[in-house]
Amino acid sequence: MKSKLRFSSALYLGDGIEAKELGKIKHKLVRKPLSAKVYVLTVANNPQDQLEFFDARQLVLPFYEEHPVKVIGIAKDYGDALHLVERITAECLQTRGDCSLKEYLLC
Repeated sequence: MKSKLRFSSALYLGDGIEAKELGKIKHKLVRKPLSAKVYVLTVANNPQDQLEFFDARQLVLPFYEEHPVKVIGIAKDYGDALHLVERITAECLQTRGDCSLKEYLLC
C-alpha cells in the first residue's frame, strides 16, 4: 500500500529521531507505514484543533488514500511526540507572541 504523504520543508524531528535516519524513515512512511515505528505530527484538518499526532501505522487505513497528509514532524514514540508539540508551541510563542500553530506552520 502506498500512502499519499507530503513532507514539510521545515520538518521537525523529535529527540529520538536522528537526522541520518530521516531518508530511511520517510521511505518507510511512504512505502511500508506498518514498519515505520514512529509517530507523525500533522496540522489538524478540523477547526477545533491545531495539531494532531498519531502512530504511523494508521497510515494504512483507507482514509489516508483519499485524504493526503502533510507531515510536519516525526517522533520516535508518544512521549517524544508530546515533547515535539511543546517545542513547536514554545517556538511559535517566541516568534509570533501567540499560539496560532496552524498559521505559524503553514507560513
